[in-house]
Amino acid sequence: MSSFRSHRIVIASLFLPETAAIGEISESPTPAGTPAIGLLSGTSSSTPRTQGFRPQSISLPPKSIVDDLTDKSRGQASPAALTPAQEIANPFVHTANSLQAAVSSIIDSDTLNKVKAQTPERLQNRLFRKPSRSSSRHGELERTKWHIELNQHCNGGLRNAVNSLSDRLRRKLWVGVLGTPTDKVDNDLRDDVDFKMRKESNSLPVWIPDAEFSKCYDGFCHQVLWPLLHYTIPDAPRTKSFYETDSWSHYIAVNQKFADAIVENYEEGDILWVNDYHLMLLPSMLRARLPSAPIGFFMHVAFPSSEIFRCLPMREKLLHGMLSADLIGFQTASYARHFRQTVSRILTLEALPKGIQTADRFVDVAVFPMGIDVTSLSIKRRNPEVAEWVKLLRQRYAGMKMIVGRDKLDEIAGVRHKIRAFERFLETHPEMQGKVVLIQVALSTSEENELQGGVIDLVGRINSRFSSLTYQPIVFLHTDEVTFSQYLALLTVADAFLVTSLREGMALRTHEFVECQEGRARPLILSEFAGSYSYSGFRSCLPINPWDTRMTAQAIYQALTMDDEEAQTRWRDLHSHVVTQTAQAFVTSFLTRCLRVHLEHQHQVDMSDGDGKRASVPPLDVSRVLPRYRHSQKRLVLVDFENTLWKRDIQPEMKYDPPSAALDVLRGLAKNEKNDVWLLSGLQIAGFLDNIAEQIPEIGLCAENGCFIKPRSVNGQPQPWMNTVANFNLSWKTPCIEILQYFGERTPGSFVEEREASIVWRFWTEKSSSAGDRQWARRQAAEAQNHIYDSLGEKYGLRIIPGKNSFLILPNNVSRSSAVGQILAPGGPLHSPITPRALWMNMDAETPDMETDIDFVLAVSADEKLLRRLNELDFAETVSTGEAGTGTDAKWKLETEDVINVLWQFANAK
Repeated sequence: MSSFRSHRIVIASLFLPETAAIGEISESPTPAGTPAIGLLSGTSSSTPRTQGFRPQSISLPPKSIVDDLTDKSRGQASPAALTPAQEIANPFVHTANSLQAAVSSIIDSDTLNKVKAQTPERLQNRLFRKPSRSSSRHGELERTKWHIELNQHCNGGLRNAVNSLSDRLRRKLWVGVLGTPTDKVDNDLRDDVDFKMRKESNSLPVWIPDAEFSKCYDGFCHQVLWPLLHYTIPDAPRTKSFYETDSWSHYIAVNQKFADAIVENYEEGDILWVNDYHLMLLPSMLRARLPSAPIGFFMHVAFPSSEIFRCLPMREKLLHGMLSADLIGFQTASYARHFRQTVSRILTLEALPKGIQTADRFVDVAVFPMGIDVTSLSIKRRNPEVAEWVKLLRQRYAGMKMIVGRDKLDEIAGVRHKIRAFERFLETHPEMQGKVVLIQVALSTSEENELQGGVIDLVGRINSRFSSLTYQPIVFLHTDEVTFSQYLALLTVADAFLVTSLREGMALRTHEFVECQEGRARPLILSEFAGSYSYSGFRSCLPINPWDTRMTAQAIYQALTMDDEEAQTRWRDLHSHVVTQTAQAFVTSFLTRCLRVHLEHQHQVDMSDGDGKRASVPPLDVSRVLPRYRHSQKRLVLVDFENTLWKRDIQPEMKYDPPSAALDVLRGLAKNEKNDVWLLSGLQIAGFLDNIAEQIPEIGLCAENGCFIKPRSVNGQPQPWMNTVANFNLSWKTPCIEILQYFGERTPGSFVEEREASIVWRFWTEKSSSAGDRQWARRQAAEAQNHIYDSLGEKYGLRIIPGKNSFLILPNNVSRSSAVGQILAPGGPLHSPITPRALWMNMDAETPDMETDIDFVLAVSADEKLLRRLNELDFAETVSTGEAGTGTDAKWKLETEDVINVLWQFANAK
């Protein structure tokens, strides 16, 4: 099989990992975490860091760790030696909110306003937020010099993961936006940026009008998709945004521009990797124009339950957009399960443990836990600058315990819950006051979310309550003001790391903390709602429910008082996961799986003609197939019973009334000694197939979609039924019927067909009344499937196969395809009908090898899985009797009403 290393990887992510910025590159590199200034900004992002603002008329706390610890390292007076007016209560204070509090206690509001006016912009990032990509003010266009630098908006985890495999991903192309306003960039500059970004960064910028991008990114992505994917349905005042179609139309337009850019630059053999919720429609747009391209989609954030996702007005379009990929990846098994259940419930498609069966193809759904580049992080930890900051931190906080956190300032990150729990901890354990400090690093976010989170007032209240002249319990930092070396130093000296997210994909900051704790091994306090917690290795953390303030406060106390032996044991388990599920493993496993499933599914997807339309399957040409039939010596004839030979009248009381013509043609086929005829059915044995076995003992029978197999009679002696699910626990049937009866009471005209090893629920019949009733019945069917799968599916290993007007519940790994595989298996009944069951039936394998001496197979069926499998045999002629308009991999099509006449032509052939 081809390796992904021989392919170019096209990585579509909303923001490029690098962007363009005006100005020359500074001789001293910008500290990690400093935001990139846009292409149209007046200054370069390489502008040196602004020093702390200290008006001569007042004495203020230093702005950040940089000032305080650097000053201390130069031999300045320690905090204890300062006068009360000069006391540095918090060496990390730098936010405008803290600045305002300090200044307000000394000067009046007019003076404060003047101070603000003189304060550098970086110090005001809490009161005067730097605008986002979509809302930044246009600066004067300076085209003299520009350079490429890191993009602060990009998915850092994805960028680091891809870069960690630079030796193996030698051919790659990033596709995304620059992350800066571009309306005023003229065509010449665009061409210059395109050329240099492509040459130096393997990047393809997608140019999107600023207004269009704003409504897509700030409107639909952030106000609709992001909260909903994290279990928060937008409400007032965002309700209008949630139901408006304006931002949705711009979301479609942005996805379309990505598709246009990728298609225009596509090369044969490219693997297309689409990332995250910003581009959920992109796979379908690419599939429509590049039908044979390998496409993988990875969702980096959480995916909610179907009850949440169904609130979206455009839910079906988003799901169809994702289902055009060959592979859909999620961070955790629960998110993948939510997606399968959502598709089953909303689109009524068959959801299997491995993926989704659509009308014309199979889509793999799998779990790929993201990780960090452990090797790279270890090298950075050994940087002398990190060691210096570690030394200074330990000096500054000697005798104190440090709790560190790093989160976005929005509701979903749970920062308010963290701070309230810390307050509860100080209340419950007064002996810890003055001995524990919470250092919270805040990631940039929108001002609206910050105000909504109420973090500012909460921090100020707690600090005013518990502070002393030499102690401040909560230290607030922005990533803008902390270099990566300083951040690694914080993780190294931390006595605990606290994550209280209310819902999160994969918290990679916890991986960084665990790696930085090598040799120290202090505990991790982790929210149960973070994706990391779902993995067994992270079960050695201290789990918390962030909504439970008491529980979190107790976990903080437990972490700070934990003995070294227990902490070391917990850390070893955490570290084992971190070094195993790395960034390299994530990228390698995803791309390898994407390429593999694409090659496996190629034969399942109908090939497209030049216009992108389905190539029609020709009607069965008997004149072309019959000569092969005549010249063969040993034949296998497989024919479906229901909806092929017999159009059954669906009624609550099942009746055995197959047409005599159907039985006659089976007899005619079986009379030829070269033929081995099998009738495939989903019906039960008693009252149906046992009657056929008595009337036509010369044919083999398959009952309940492969649950039972009966070989043809030998020397006039009938053979017993073979139970392929004899070792299967059938106790699931009783609770399953109870569930179906519950939904049946709410679905007029529905009824249950109980069979020996399977159950069918028919929620709609042709005799039912109206289209409105049918819509209601379909919704009830989706609810019932979801409920059965949640409560019984995984526990008992069940498979649910949805149909047009019914759905079937039966054991996993059982199908007509698996039954035929066992029939064809070495020692199977096709070779010797009297062979003992144990020698030919292997239910441990879903599809045993088909080894046979037959030289012709004729299969007339509507079972696509069976037809696809038989296509692997060169001597097989597969004929589909499925409904018109549905995709098929069969070689021929045949209308149901023509089946008996066509089979008679084969039966009468000499």
